[in-house]
Amino acid sequence: MAKHGDNKQVAASARKARLRNLRLMRAFAFVVILCTAFVAGFAVRSNDALLESLGFAALLESGDSTAGTAASKDKNTYNALSARVAEVEDALANDSLDSYDLDAATMSVLDAFADTTEDAYLRYYDPARYSSLMHDSSGSYAGVGVLFSEYNGLAYVVDVFDGSVAQAAGVRQGDFVVAIDGDRGQEWSMNEVTASLDRAEGDTVVVTWRRPATLEAEGGEEFTTTLACSKYDVKNVTTSLEGTVGYVKVRQLTQTSADLVKQALADLGSQGALSFVLDIRDNPGGYLTQAVDMASLFVKSGSIVQIETKDGKSVKSATGNVATDKPLVVLVNENTAAAAEVLAAALQENQRATLVGASTLGKGSVQVVRDLSFGGALRYTAAYYLTPQGRTINDVGVTPDVSVGLGGEAGSDNQRSLALETAQSLARE
Repeated sequence: MAKHGDNKQVAASARKARLRNLRLMRAFAFVVILCTAFVAGFAVRSNDALLESLGFAALLESGDSTAGTAASKDKNTYNALSARVAEVEDALANDSLDSYDLDAATMSVLDAFADTTEDAYLRYYDPARYSSLMHDSSGSYAGVGVLFSEYNGLAYVVDVFDGSVAQAAGVRQGDFVVAIDGDRGQEWSMNEVTASLDRAEGDTVVVTWRRPATLEAEGGEEFTTTLACSKYDVKNVTTSLEGTVGYVKVRQLTQTSADLVKQALADLGSQGALSFVLDIRDNPGGYLTQAVDMASLFVKSGSIVQIETKDGKSVKSATGNVATDKPLVVLVNENTAAAAEVLAAALQENQRATLVGASTLGKGSVQVVRDLSFGGALRYTAAYYLTPQGRTINDVGVTPDVSVGLGGEAGSDNQRSLALETAQSLARE
């Protein structure tokens, strides 16, 4: 009996051992299957076609957990245009069977980018256009007899020289440039127009113009002229003595303008001028340094202009090189722009001059041109001019103390007449 009982105990122990081993084998098999499924899951999830055939189309739409995490991160990562374009470019490079022209794509993307900003002066110049823009000039005016300014990034006529081919062809103040030699592929800025028209004497150029009702108006009649380029020797600073009033006209703020005006004040003073009229109507501006130097001929000390950039505000002050303390009247109009507006505002707010005429253009911004590493350049607004008291000039302009239109009969100049009368009356006080 004892032996039989021992046999039963051994058999029971054997059965328990077999069951234990079976459970271990099942557990091991489950772990193996789970690991295999986990690894296979990655392989399957990366195969969109297989997922769709297995009925998991919803995963294709919603994405996996890692994509969801990336999407959350992308809210910050893809807040840059460059990152978004790079993602599209990578997708096309990896999967697209099509190709594209890199230079043409760059031009189109940057043009579209510029159109979405509020900077009317933002331009991308491809290498060829930038090269033509930066070519060396002879230093004297070569062109068609027109002085250009710029409104919202577009070149327009502020002065037509007497006896020029442009005058003979009927070009007028306020006409905008639409195309040069048939090129309508861009919006022509002042710098681009003057560079394109600076050609060898005798060369012809075909210019298409647009004549709007006002500078702000869109549309207008278009007309085309074929003009022979020539060199024009036009004095930038002209003077006259009107009774006891010295009259000084400045067309542009070039590198020598302040010195020329200083000499003019001395000459007119020696001739008996007791007061002065500084005429900067139709002056498109130019060098800010010249505006500061010219204002300093009349202002002893203090702020001339504030310049606002992303880094804050800076101030340009009078240089101390005063040329006269005699009464001054400044003539301005709707074509007085940029650095010329800085000059007018400085003289007005320093209570050094009486402004006569019409409100100025309101082009109180500064554009810079930055070379790009992949070729060409970018032009964009980098600063704004503010008056000495911190008032905005851009899109506002400078309001004269005495407002008067050109008016009167043909050939008359009410603004100039009133300015001379005002200067004469100030000399008597």
